[in-house]
Amino acid sequence: MKKFSWRKAALVAAVVPMMALSACSSQGGKPADSGNAAGGGGQAASTPRIKVALITHAVVGDTFWDIVRKGAEEASAKDNVELLYTSDADAGRQAQLVQQAIDQKVDGIAVTLAKPDAMKDVLKKAEDAGIPVVSLNAGSDASAALGAFTYFGSDEKVAGRTVGAKLAQDGYKHPICVIQEQGHVGLEARCAGVKEKVPGTEILYVNGQDMTSVQSTATAKLQATKDADVVIGLGAPFTLTLLKSVKDASSSAKVASFDLNADLAQKIVDGSVIFTVDQQPWLQGYMSVDSLWQAKRGGFKLGGGQPVLTGPAIVDKSNASDVLKFAQQGVR
Repeated sequence: MKKFSWRKAALVAAVVPMMALSACSSQGGKPADSGNAAGGGGQAASTPRIKVALITHAVVGDTFWDIVRKGAEEASAKDNVELLYTSDADAGRQAQLVQQAIDQKVDGIAVTLAKPDAMKDVLKKAEDAGIPVVSLNAGSDASAALGAFTYFGSDEKVAGRTVGAKLAQDGYKHPICVIQEQGHVGLEARCAGVKEKVPGTEILYVNGQDMTSVQSTATAKLQATKDADVVIGLGAPFTLTLLKSVKDASSSAKVASFDLNADLAQKIVDGSVIFTVDQQPWLQGYMSVDSLWQAKRGGFKLGGGQPVLTGPAIVDKSNASDVLKFAQQGVR
């Protein structure tokens, strides 16, 4: 696979019209209207207003999803779209949110497929109702089979191999890969990819909905595993918590990560985290909404039936300062 260039992607993000939106965060299945599409001071599309539902498996407090949503909101402003954003970490309840969107007769659905089997039946209902679907972030392998015309995100096995190859190159032999949601296909694939390149990798499952538990479980593991030389978080908030675990355990293990926010970028600049693999969530949100609008306005379908990859992109000491500037703007 051709190496992904974060610089090129950053340029794409920079040239998209930046239109500020006011919309409070929603959790527990409560939708939020993106508001007046032209209210940010820019020119919205002249196409008829449509309604798009974005339904994710976001865990409360995970800042990754704020970035996804910001991208979706900016696309909504440009495209004259009413955005309905809902989320639930429970796969069954996420499927119920998709059903609610179908009942609301939305013009398009963007959905994450962390647990594809739970979404199979309801996405068939969306197909039967003639509602176009795209998937993002998780479940790329299942996306087409479940009726999505494209997928926006990273190939998580490839991302895992990328991390594993970098760790192997740098001499690490005993990583601990920390999964915050057991059964999440994307997270499992990340750690499996690492293990392919570094066979000594151990998997540690933690309860991602309780950061205190994440910290204590990881601390105990590090105390019991003296030869662990690197611990890998699969999301920025979790990695920042793992830094505390390393300190609590008086461990010499280094810390690496997947995903990004401004705080994590700063830790890479400071040298506390050795690197992360960025999947560029802003682009995932933006492209998901924009592709549904394009499908509605002209029957356009991006990707040719193949996933549209937004990563992996390595962020380390060599480029973290530049990436931090974008992360502070909320677009990385």
